[in-house]
Amino acid sequence: MRQQRYTDLNSYLRRMFGCRVQKISVDAGLTCPNRDGTLSLNGCIYCNSRGSGTGAHRRGMSIADQVRQGKERLSKRYNAKKFIAYFQSFSNTYAPVPVLQSLYDEALAVEDVVGLSIGTRPDCTDEPILDLLTEYAARHLVWIEYGLQSAHDATLIRIHRGHDTACFRQAVERTRGRGISICAHVILGLPGETRGDMLDTARFITDLGLDGIKIHLLYVVRGTPLENLYGRGRYRCLEQEEYVDLVCDFLERLPERVVIQRLTGDPHPAELVAPEWALKKTENLRRIRERLVERDTWQGKRVSVDRIL
Repeated sequence: MRQQRYTDLNSYLRRMFGCRVQKISVDAGLTCPNRDGTLSLNGCIYCNSRGSGTGAHRRGMSIADQVRQGKERLSKRYNAKKFIAYFQSFSNTYAPVPVLQSLYDEALAVEDVVGLSIGTRPDCTDEPILDLLTEYAARHLVWIEYGLQSAHDATLIRIHRGHDTACFRQAVERTRGRGISICAHVILGLPGETRGDMLDTARFITDLGLDGIKIHLLYVVRGTPLENLYGRGRYRCLEQEEYVDLVCDFLERLPERVVIQRLTGDPHPAELVAPEWALKKTENLRRIRERLVERDTWQGKRVSVDRIL
């Protein structure tokens, strides 16, 4: 019997560092070309003005203070010994290189921070930025997290993403071979997508040979275009059991070496419109694990089958 049905991030980090390693979310106060007018002022249809941020930058907290506060909290909760500074909100390569270097250096200067995880868009990296990250990767663990969301250009247009799949592919190719680990963000339940469309995204990621993935549930947040669609009955949220099965289907089509960094979204309770079950993170993760066992399936089970078909 398989003891581990998918390659989870905690186990991967424990093997690498020999102890519990936790990510600390950092708000650098950066923005996004889909928000500052370069591409749009409205962002993607599911994103509000917070951009998944903690609000720490608006409260005047420095990067170092955010990291130290996170260390204290996570060391008590998880007995974590090492930490990764996770630059999460908006696009964290969307600034001049000297600004980025100052931000990253400040995070890495905090004791026991062993790496960086940088969330960004595939249209927000160039050679100088990647050269900077390559320098860090020579001494630290560095993940770059590119938002893909879907492998279908029609969907990316529908959600006002502002880039296409070719842009994502090009960003991956520019990043590859630099010692930087590459993670993709994808969303299940995007408007207009079928189960087959979503599983096409899994195959796209497999074909690119990425190192990690974050799988998100599409939930409706207040103050977004998606809320308007939902309110007019033009968008239906996935049901809990639908999502659980989709995640299992998705995992089956990812190679076992791909690190699964996330299996569901994590909405702010005060901002969530629907579905209510999105707030039940512990239950949702348990249901996914149980469903894998029920189906006697695991990450990578269908990779070779799909290639034959």
